[in-house]
Amino acid sequence: MIGIFGLRFSNLEALKSLNKNQLIKDIISGIIVAVIALPLSIAFAIGAGVSAEKGIYSAIISSLICGILGGSRVQISGPTGAFIVITQSVILNYGMEGLAVSMMIAGIILMLMGIFRMGKLIKFIPSPITTGFTAGIGVTIFTLEIKDFLGLEIASMPTKFVDKWHVYLDHLSEINYQAVLLGIVCIIILVLWPRINKTIPNSFVAIIVGTLLSQGLHLDVRLLGEIPKSIGMPHIPEMGIQMIIDLMQPGLTIAILIAMQALLSAVVTDGIISSKTCSNTELFAQGIANGVLGLFGCIPATGGVARGIASAKNGARTPVAAIVHSVMLFVFLILLMPLIKLVPLCVLAAILIVVSYNMFNVKAMFAYRKAPKSDLAVLVCACVLTFAFDLVFAIEVGMVLSCALFMKRMSDVTQVESWKYITDMDYEKDDEPELKDVPKGVLVYEISGPLFFAATDKMIYIQNSIREDTKVIILRMRSVPAIDATALNSLCDMQSMLRKRGITLIFSHVNQQPKMAFDKHGFTQVVGEENFCTNIDQALIRAEQITEGE
Repeated sequence: MIGIFGLRFSNLEALKSLNKNQLIKDIISGIIVAVIALPLSIAFAIGAGVSAEKGIYSAIISSLICGILGGSRVQISGPTGAFIVITQSVILNYGMEGLAVSMMIAGIILMLMGIFRMGKLIKFIPSPITTGFTAGIGVTIFTLEIKDFLGLEIASMPTKFVDKWHVYLDHLSEINYQAVLLGIVCIIILVLWPRINKTIPNSFVAIIVGTLLSQGLHLDVRLLGEIPKSIGMPHIPEMGIQMIIDLMQPGLTIAILIAMQALLSAVVTDGIISSKTCSNTELFAQGIANGVLGLFGCIPATGGVARGIASAKNGARTPVAAIVHSVMLFVFLILLMPLIKLVPLCVLAAILIVVSYNMFNVKAMFAYRKAPKSDLAVLVCACVLTFAFDLVFAIEVGMVLSCALFMKRMSDVTQVESWKYITDMDYEKDDEPELKDVPKGVLVYEISGPLFFAATDKMIYIQNSIREDTKVIILRMRSVPAIDATALNSLCDMQSMLRKRGITLIFSHVNQQPKMAFDKHGFTQVVGEENFCTNIDQALIRAEQITEGE
């Protein structure tokens, strides 16, 4: 199918260079990443409001499909913290059937993004938005996990951010201090263990120590409980037109999150192993994987930066590592399930609290103190709207705000300036040798920057500065890279006004895109091809011919 749409089987091509030594490295790397992924997959599943096996199977299926069909050699897919918020929201409003439909919608969108070569378009989402909503997701995850971290027995939690904290404050007297202490111990392990040993994952150590302490000291804390080993047969959910329409927006959000995280992870791992990801193939594979996950009732998955870096730094260079990772997770699920059911929920909450802190990325947030205030405003807006309202609304507002600020900056860059004329100054031409001889009755204007709808008001300056003896106006456009329809219409109106006043309009050094727009619109014919000059010297000669002719 990938071949039919003209996408490269880049991961399968990578297997051609596989040798015995590299095979061993890939197998070892896959096992190590599986150990890292197991506790995180469980934690993300519980955080998203589904049973633990959904998270494990999400990692198994997505890693296997993307490892074989994807576009990144060492990308390893699985559930991530970014999906906790949107997954909980969909399940709360539409149930597991709704989550399955939204994931299938996301899968179709991702496949279409790959088919239509949209892999590079993700870079047009501004960094303040991605940093802001990622930080907002971190705040939301932290808020969600307070319940299990404090060991609170709350049957139903409200959906709104502020209401959640009100409930927590109302139940402070019910805190389970054994759960809190165990959670604090696990957080300390998660923070300090990487300084002691970087080979064994800190989350794996935290789960083992937390479970042993819970069982050895007979702590009164809630446990994960029995986890099914099987996931059941694939199931096509019942869906109507209205349900599809309602879930289109969450599906699009999931697709965007998958695309951004997968391609970001791929860029990071590319830098480590000196390769280049086929971004469109990767998007297509992620679409297939998440569509399949929807059929099995699992949670969304994508390439994770942590898993990708761990895979690359442990020697992986081919998709074998992702395949081994998938197989090992299935082995862990079958063999370790009697032990996994003893994991305390407060331990999983501690893992997600540390994940939420990393997602908030204090260092990146503080770095924006020196950024333009407009970028800081977008970041804060995206962050606050994410946890105060919802992720979809935050992305929408962030993109609109970013576009508005971008247009404001481009408008500020665009300038229309008049030339200096010897007749208007108190010195001779010899004092300003760079000045050119301008025929009497001719005005020259330099236009710089893109001419688009937000900058058309700058053209009023030309009309307001016309003199009574003006016969020719030269617009020098060497610094105008592009023009849009609104600015073109403004020029048409100005040309019509000048013609009525007997003034000829001449253009100098019009770049390719504006000239193509002029030709297509018919503006070139209106002005006259002879009035388009390649440089200012030719334009001045043309102006002199017109003034002398009159």
